[in-house]
Amino acid sequence: MSSTSDTEAKVRIIDTGVPPERFARGWHCLGLVRDFNDGQPHQVQAFGTDLVVFAGEDGKVNILNGYCPHMGGNLAHGSVKGNSIACPFHDWRWRGDGKCSGIPYARRVPPLARTRAWPSMEVSGQLFVWNDPEGGKPLEELTIPEIPIYGDAGWTDWVWNYVDVEGSHCREIVDNVVDMAHFFYVHYGMPTYFVNIFEGHTATQMMRSRPRADAAGVSQSTNYSSENQSHATYFGPSYMIDKLWSAGRTGEGEPNIYLINCHYPVTPTSFRLQYGVMVEKPAGMDDAAAEQIAQAVAKGISIGFEQDVAIWKNKSRIDNPLLSEEDGPVYQLRRWYEQFYVDVDDIEPEMVNRFEFEIDTERALKNWQAEVDENLAAGRTAFAPNLTHAQDAVSAG
Repeated sequence: MSSTSDTEAKVRIIDTGVPPERFARGWHCLGLVRDFNDGQPHQVQAFGTDLVVFAGEDGKVNILNGYCPHMGGNLAHGSVKGNSIACPFHDWRWRGDGKCSGIPYARRVPPLARTRAWPSMEVSGQLFVWNDPEGGKPLEELTIPEIPIYGDAGWTDWVWNYVDVEGSHCREIVDNVVDMAHFFYVHYGMPTYFVNIFEGHTATQMMRSRPRADAAGVSQSTNYSSENQSHATYFGPSYMIDKLWSAGRTGEGEPNIYLINCHYPVTPTSFRLQYGVMVEKPAGMDDAAAEQIAQAVAKGISIGFEQDVAIWKNKSRIDNPLLSEEDGPVYQLRRWYEQFYVDVDDIEPEMVNRFEFEIDTERALKNWQAEVDENLAAGRTAFAPNLTHAQDAVSAG
């Protein structure tokens, strides 16, 4: 007979670990270019510091350290003059390459008058900044790919949203790449096919799913037997392009929805989550009506993201998750993710070698369908509390 101490010794204790102090190497999306190229300076908190983002008269968007190295003035409170940002304190002016371009009251500019310029690029209407703890230049193989239909007259522009997440490391959102089960409980879908592929700097999730009939309003479709298809890839540590085929569309042609899921770290325990949606315009539909469709798609997606955020804010960090077979390759994903937090010379083959894994969804679907059917029969939704159980609890009390 086992003693109490023997039983207690077998209890799994959560190892919360410690979030890394360094920030991931790679390109990070700061948002849409249109929100930064208005000729005004913009303050961005990222990578444990403050940045200033501004577009000069030449239209180029620049990113510098946020405070003037002269006397510490906040450059985001200054003004754009020509192709430089002028400090509000003493009017020292800083070009996009970090060099001081002029001091109106001084005879000459000190030779060492330079601030940090952060490499940036614009892709598909989005602004990216490069971060590397080693100070290395952007690696060509990590360049973010263009979205081929961006700017096409047959598509809407981006519908863009963001939410700031406090008290969590951004690994939490990356973990979702392998988390098949949470799509039922958090995003109100029923995955019928789920595959992960990790290789090099990319991590891909391929999924087919049906909408939950007890969660009306999340999906644009009311055909609960029809499948949606998703092909989502992280390019580096923080930027995902998700190609979506809505119900009735086959995955063999081009997708009719693009979803961007991206984030950038603010501190080791906070980040800004951003997501954007672009939708193919149905034939014969005017721009205003197509925009309404894009807004509706974005609203449905935001429901799931908001639930994600609520969970992250209240969950424990866990370095040793206790997993079932259907939980997916969490540890393999985290090894892939680690490549962005170590020096380039310390990247191990197991972090970048190809790895592929498919989850068997049959048992999960059977049990989930029973739960959905029970909710529908009782007039409950996936959003509302279980009122019957609540009433039973009150009666029992």
